[in-house]
Amino acid sequence: MRRVICYPILACIALAAPALAQSSVVYEGEAGPGAGKHIVFIASDHEYRGEETLPALARIMAKHHGFKCTVIFGLNPEDETILPGSSDLRGLAVLAEADLMVIFMRFIDMPDAEMKHFVDYVDRGGPIVGLRTSTHAFKIPEGSTYYRYDFRYPGEDFYMGFGRQVLGETWVSHYGDNHRQSSILAIEQENKEHPILRGVGAMHTQAGGYTADPIEGSTVLARGIILNGMGIDAPVDTTKELMPVAWVREYASASGKAARIFTTTQGASEDIVDGSFRRMLVNAQFWCLGMEEAIQPDLAVDFVGPYHPARFAFEGYRRGVKPSDLAGWDTAIMNPQAPVREKK
Repeated sequence: MRRVICYPILACIALAAPALAQSSVVYEGEAGPGAGKHIVFIASDHEYRGEETLPALARIMAKHHGFKCTVIFGLNPEDETILPGSSDLRGLAVLAEADLMVIFMRFIDMPDAEMKHFVDYVDRGGPIVGLRTSTHAFKIPEGSTYYRYDFRYPGEDFYMGFGRQVLGETWVSHYGDNHRQSSILAIEQENKEHPILRGVGAMHTQAGGYTADPIEGSTVLARGIILNGMGIDAPVDTTKELMPVAWVREYASASGKAARIFTTTQGASEDIVDGSFRRMLVNAQFWCLGMEEAIQPDLAVDFVGPYHPARFAFEGYRRGVKPSDLAGWDTAIMNPQAPVREKK
């Protein structure tokens, strides 16, 4: 809508409609090894509460390590609140100035104008950290401009799309029942000296496993031991082999630059309560940026502000939360009083 103000003598002046509602939150670091560098986080998955995981990680990277961190959320266009899994993602032009992109996405089909910014980032060889459902970040109809990014793209030029070709794997299947089977992440011993694993001890995550066979050239950092229960002392499911759950690789981008990539099939908001797993994710960001010299075994990874992860489930997100509600260091992620309704 356009608003018109008329003055007795001057001609009517048409004032432009207000700018789009805020779709992101920015955490400005002050001092640390990340000073002067910008990390952009994109959060929009349906089930595993990436809208909680990513702002929590962004605060850690900003407050403790000095990075500027921008978190972009999928929105509900009706009320401008955070809507997990929404393809209404705005402001991706900021990727042009990003030093690192961290994503937690699932089945996104965003407008071409926004998708172009994402593709441009990949094509210039920007480093990427991909969590959980990001292996199947895009579900794009055949015939669309960016169909080749679809998680089931059949063409040999980009087989199985962004997930397989860039992150190293696409969606295959579940390999562990959510809320019945948790996982111990066992470090791959031949790669235990990798910088991402500095200071990382025993890891226990809540999300069930995924089937994964990373693309050739990937280096596996950890494999998942599926447990028959949600506690770390639960018995091992001996019918399950150990699947890769974290790996790194280099992606040969269209620009000719090799991009550092870290992917994990874990990362739910309840997963990052585990301090060692959280440390691996922080270390991975430094490594992807080529800053492995800054990775120390005692690097700060503690949460900044209250962290209240919801039990992950489809439709199980906190209702009525806007990106601006997460601004600053002391606001809750997420407000534990916000209503949650799980799909039956």
